[in-house]
Amino acid sequence: MASLQHTPIFLQPTKSPHSIPSRSNLIHNLSFSATFPSLKLKAAAAAAAATNGGASSAKMASSAATSYASALADVAKSNNTLDATCGDVEKIERIFTNQQVFDFFANPVVDVEKKREMLDQIAASSSLSPHTANFLNILVDSGRIDLIKDIVSEFEVVYNNLTDTQLAVVSSVVKLESQHLAQIAKQVQKLTGAKNVRIKTVIDPSLVAGFTIRYGSSGSKLIDMSVKKQLEEIAAQLDLGDIKLGV
Repeated sequence: MASLQHTPIFLQPTKSPHSIPSRSNLIHNLSFSATFPSLKLKAAAAAAAATNGGASSAKMASSAATSYASALADVAKSNNTLDATCGDVEKIERIFTNQQVFDFFANPVVDVEKKREMLDQIAASSSLSPHTANFLNILVDSGRIDLIKDIVSEFEVVYNNLTDTQLAVVSSVVKLESQHLAQIAKQVQKLTGAKNVRIKTVIDPSLVAGFTIRYGSSGSKLIDMSVKKQLEEIAAQLDLGDIKLGV
């Protein structure tokens, strides 16, 4: 089974570090007011449903996830912490990949206070930025933490658009060395002309050996350098379908 890993390979201009605002300011910015208006979000979702003639709940959830992701990106951009927030979101993705963690937070029977306590532990152990931790609390309070996986995906799209970043997913049987990933990132940058390139790695034993690179809009482009593909091409050329191998 393939497993997702996050490798910090970036090709982008060097930026000077920015100071992070105080927790009180962050909480103010991320309160249920102009930044994350829960009532406004519900109204927007309802309006979208009416416009589409009663859109499905799945489409409404997608719209809500996009709204939350955009709001988080806006706050991060205004605080000059967009890259740090992107790192936080990647940590959140890894955490909520654990089905038990996701089920715990998505379960409406679990007390909200218990969820908040767990979020405090996650924020501390993962060194999440205060505004990111507060964002998770807002999702719990508003009963939308079940959208976290969709929000992560939407945030990635928003971040890539804001920073002219091309995402490349590199799948391999074993973990590739950082210098090899850097070479792949440079090649993707040449192919796409993107200002920045971000690499995600996936361990996929089914490839046998070699690697694949998926990039472009929604991963629409693929470079396949795997042994698996080579074996499939050889089998197709030899037309082994009617041959029975003796044991």
